[in-house]
Amino acid sequence: MTIVYACIAPHGGEIISELAKNREISDLFSKTRAGMMNLAAQMKTAKPDTIVIASPHNLRLWKKIGIVFAENSTGYLVSDSKSKVRISISVKCDTKFARELYARALNKRLPVVGVNYGTFEGPASDLPMDWGTFIPLWFFMEGKKHRGKQIIEPKVVIVSPSREIPLNQNVAFGREIARLAKAQKNRRVVFVASADQAHTHKKEGPYGFHPAAEKFDDLAVDRIRRGDIRSLLELDPRFIENAKPDSIWQLAMLQGVLSEVPMEPMLFSYQVPTYFGMLSAGFSPLA
Repeated sequence: MTIVYACIAPHGGEIISELAKNREISDLFSKTRAGMMNLAAQMKTAKPDTIVIASPHNLRLWKKIGIVFAENSTGYLVSDSKSKVRISISVKCDTKFARELYARALNKRLPVVGVNYGTFEGPASDLPMDWGTFIPLWFFMEGKKHRGKQIIEPKVVIVSPSREIPLNQNVAFGREIARLAKAQKNRRVVFVASADQAHTHKKEGPYGFHPAAEKFDDLAVDRIRRGDIRSLLELDPRFIENAKPDSIWQLAMLQGVLSEVPMEPMLFSYQVPTYFGMLSAGFSPLA
């Protein structure tokens, strides 16, 4: 089999209506929420057996790409509203795919490390889920309740890019994801780049204002719509630092995937509801 679908998914908490403080805040994110629902519909059509998701908010390993070896990952988010709504999900991880990916990447001399949490195996081998993983999965995967947890049906592989290594190594890692997917017999694999765009759109935001934010996001919208992610990876690092996106490293992995499996892009949404840009886009394999 091969990569049957890929996407760029934002991960601002208020996309999930239950987490919005009030109706007014929820409405600010309506355009992005609609984009995520479009991605979710395409994900359902793709019928993945394994979802590989790259998050910038998982373990931050210095000069290392992380691959989660834990058997499970569980997380929860709580709203800022007075009602303190709490939502949670739990996934089974595709440990076989994760370990084979590690072996392939290591063979290519890529700086990878396998990570676990709790115990080596069994129910207590359960890595706490970050919001960059949680929020896309909340939309994308149908599940069922089991002992009070939302158990997601497809298995998941969680990876974390490194910001301290050359971008081309993150690209090479993405290429190995696609090559391993091609080697899988009768398993449908999806790749998700969990990513928000520039974080310096507003003076009131935690990173302040910089004019590079709007320029970066304009470029991201244009290049992603045209399927030209590679050119984003060639931007001046100082420009990227001023715009402060958390997307470049996951996009590098996505570029690696696309170099092995040509796909057609479709931009579903872009907006700046608060201080950071949010973009959702899907990629379907060419017929």
